Formats: sequence, C-alpha cells, structure tokens
Amino acid sequence: MYRPSKIEIDRAAIAHNVSEIKRRIPQQLMAVVKANAYGHGAVEVATIALENGATMLGVALLEEAIELREAGIDAPILVMEAQFPEYAGVAAKHDVILSVFSAEWFEEAKAHLGERPLTVHVKVDTGMGRLGLRTREELDALLEVADDRFVIEGIYTHFATADEPDSALYHEQQVRFDRLMDGLGSRFKYIHTSNSAGAIRMAGEDVPYNLVRVGIAIYGLYPSSEMASFYSFLRPAFTLKSKLMQVKRLEAGQTISYGATYTTTEDEWIGTVPVGYADGWIRKAGGFAVDVNGNRCPIVGRVCMDRFMIKLPRAFPVGTDVTLVGGPVPIDELAAHLETINYEVVCQLTGRLPRHYV
Repeated sequence: MYRPSKIEIDRAAIAHNVSEIKRRIPQQLMAVVKANAYGHGAVEVATIALENGATMLGVALLEEAIELREAGIDAPILVMEAQFPEYAGVAAKHDVILSVFSAEWFEEAKAHLGERPLTVHVKVDTGMGRLGLRTREELDALLEVADDRFVIEGIYTHFATADEPDSALYHEQQVRFDRLMDGLGSRFKYIHTSNSAGAIRMAGEDVPYNLVRVGIAIYGLYPSSEMASFYSFLRPAFTLKSKLMQVKRLEAGQTISYGATYTTTEDEWIGTVPVGYADGWIRKAGGFAVDVNGNRCPIVGRVCMDRFMIKLPRAFPVGTDVTLVGGPVPIDELAAHLETINYEVVCQLTGRLPRHYV
C-alpha cells in the first residue's frame, strides 16, 4: 500500500486475551469474528483464536463463513444471522452451521439440500426481541419436522443486559431459557447462552451449559465501562496510525476546512493527516485530540472525506507519526466523544485502511 495510514493489530494481544479468557472458564470457547473480526481481520484473528484455546467460530453472514473456509480454516463455524432457506445447500456444501428458529424454515430448506446434511443451532429469543423462537410449542414443532437431512447440534440465546450492573434481566432470561429447555438437555451437543460479559462476569456463578461466545473481549475491549473491573487482564490489539502530510503556520484569522467552522485566533501550526470519513473516521470526530509525539492535538475544522487537520503545539517534520486511536489514545475515549460504543468505533473503519499484523 502506498498511503501512510494503517491499522496495526497486535497478534500477541489477541493471543493473550483468548488464552486468559479460556483459562477463566470451563466451557468451550466460540470466538466471534463477525464483521471482519470487529475490524481486526477475520482470517488472522480466527487463526490466532483457534491456536490459543477457541474451538469454534461465530460469524454473522454466510459470506463471512465461506471466506474463512476458503482461507483453509476447518473449525466449526456458526452463522448467527438468519439465512433464507434457499441457501441451506450452500451452507451444507461448505460445512457451515446455520441458526434456525422455525419449523417452516426446515420445510422450505429441504428442497435446497443435496446428499450432505445441514448442521444447525436453534436460536431462542428470551428477551432481545430480535431473532429466535419464543415458546416450547415452537421448539417442539421445529424438532418434529426436522428429518435426517438436518443435524440439530445446538441451541442458544443471547443476553440483552449482561454488561450492565443490574443483572435482573440477565437472570430472568436464563430462567426463561431453562424453562424452555426443560427435559431437552440431552437432545443437543452444544447449549450456549453467555456472551463476553456473561462469560467472565458470571464465571463465579457457574455459567451454565458447555459453550460460551466471546466477541469484543477477544480484541482487548470491555463490553461496557461497568465491566472494566472484570476484564482488567485484557490487552487492546487495535491502533490506527498515520503521518503528517503537511505542516504549515497560519496567522490569526485564517479559516480551516469546509464551512470555515474553525478560525485561528493567533499564529498556529496546522498539520494535515490523510484519514477521513471515507475511511470511517467520521465528521463527528471533529474536536477529538489525536497523539503526535506524545502531544494530544485537537482536530480543527470539519473532517474531510480523505483528510483532517490538527492544531500542533509547534512545528513537526512532515512524516511524523500520528496515532488516531489505540495505544496512547484509548478507544473508549474516542467512543465517548462520538457518543457511541467501542464496538462501533472498530467496526466502522473501512477496508481503505490496510490491516498490518505486528
């Protein structure tokens, strides 16, 4: 790549996080690598996770699962998003597990399967209100219509508030799931309910069942600020870096960027950094301070499509490193500035920014 902007991913940090999580839980570990491993690179992260204790992988899209298969990864892969039944044969061909939640889906999928059976996990909605069946009657109907063209390997649900201090709904969801599962435990090879927050926060409460799904924590990030004390062992793996492409001195009264929203109040050193909203560094990042040689330098004026400007404390040489987020600039600090969560920060940075593994 020719541009100086890049995302550095610390392989050792991801290996450390996976190993430490696995050391703390008795269950099998599914590493969630959807959305290009939360922007970290799916193939690379999946490989590291499997080498350090994960036994399964979770993705959102069938395309994401096929990408991993084509990269030579042969571990079990669960697609957690709904798929139309006409793609059941594609999933079976690539030995990919699909999530299902209705008897009607099975009936329609039968017409699209060849000789190879399709492995599935049943998705239960216990309080998220997204995907999943809700009643024992729905579950019984699903199990009844599935024939030997399907391997019903697992069943799972997802917690809505495991990352919040009030765990009442967390426990209520667990009760609902247990009630629906009454008498069926031996029917499934894998039963899983816990996400990153549930897996570690509730580890001392004997997290039930034999598999947990961990996403954000693999990358060294907290599921929420309230969970920080449970995850003090994590090491963030993600750093976005660039370089100063121009440095110039502007006298007082000069405007900067579109809309002339910033005007210099004195002689100021202004640096231009070649990252913009086309890279996922959105306009709302205006006013946030990036790092230049240990100096936090605020973004001035509007972020452009391909670049933004910062106020420097003094002249720096062109080519000086700039850290936008990660390392000395915590991702959660940027998330707070953008009024969002760390998940969105790392996922929104686009493929225009090459990932380098160090």
